[in-house]
Amino acid sequence: MRRKIPSTTALALFESAARHQSFTHAAQEHAVTQSAVCRQIAGLEDFLDVKLFRRTKRGVLLTEAGTNYARNVRARLDDVERDTLEMMAKGGAGGALEVGVVPTFAAKWLVPRLGSFQKQHPDIAVHLSSRTRPFLFADTALDAAIHAGEANWPGTESVFLMDESIVAVGSPELVTTRRKLKAEDFANLPLLQMSTRPYAWRQWFASLGLEVANDLAGARMELFSMTAEAAIHGQGLALIPRFLIEEDLAAGRLVPLVKHEFLSDRRYYLIYPEQKSGNAALALFRAWLEAEAALYRLNA
Repeated sequence: MRRKIPSTTALALFESAARHQSFTHAAQEHAVTQSAVCRQIAGLEDFLDVKLFRRTKRGVLLTEAGTNYARNVRARLDDVERDTLEMMAKGGAGGALEVGVVPTFAAKWLVPRLGSFQKQHPDIAVHLSSRTRPFLFADTALDAAIHAGEANWPGTESVFLMDESIVAVGSPELVTTRRKLKAEDFANLPLLQMSTRPYAWRQWFASLGLEVANDLAGARMELFSMTAEAAIHGQGLALIPRFLIEEDLAAGRLVPLVKHEFLSDRRYYLIYPEQKSGNAALALFRAWLEAEAALYRLNA
């Protein structure tokens, strides 16, 4: 059965006119006449049997239906353009992987290592996008995801990468490293809190057999990157996964409060749909990622 798809010319001109709210600007962008834009959009409206624009004395305005359709068309055209550029760049060889990943993990652990994969497999492009919560692969164009948490997603396979080791740190000016801590040591020390993990300090103290009255008090921040910067600038003590602050620890910008690492309840996994298990590019990426994670665990 023939697909109900309008012409790509009409869609491209519509997207441009919607973005500019102007047929004239769309015509200039595509090097065609304004009347050509009008004809194409009128034809698209006839095809859809829906009005996409309202004509006013000052020009054209999107209808509500036009606004929603423009948003969806723009996303599809972006996908087609990306795939086209990928094909042009690779000359039809190799492939590409779309990977969703926790942003901080990507920035501090994955991206610095990704160059070695690309040297080994220059014909495979790895595209990264931010994902912080579980999702359905069927609703996305992703081939895989690196997720912190449970790995038992329906219809998927997973590979364990690493545990999340939490370290209590502060600036050198604020911290005097101790072998043993007492609850009273924290009476006058500000604790930086993660808004997404409100009981992190309480759990960390419990792992040391301590109860601290002010374990829920302190400035709250949403991202580990914010918390790390605040700690570096002496604003308080922070609990941060070690892999996020390795450079800061090595450079002495942050120092451990005590020689004690606490494993949180989060573990990092590579997760992918079962039907993707035969994807050659994904198999190569999985093997490389497993090796890098094993090396990291060995040296941690």
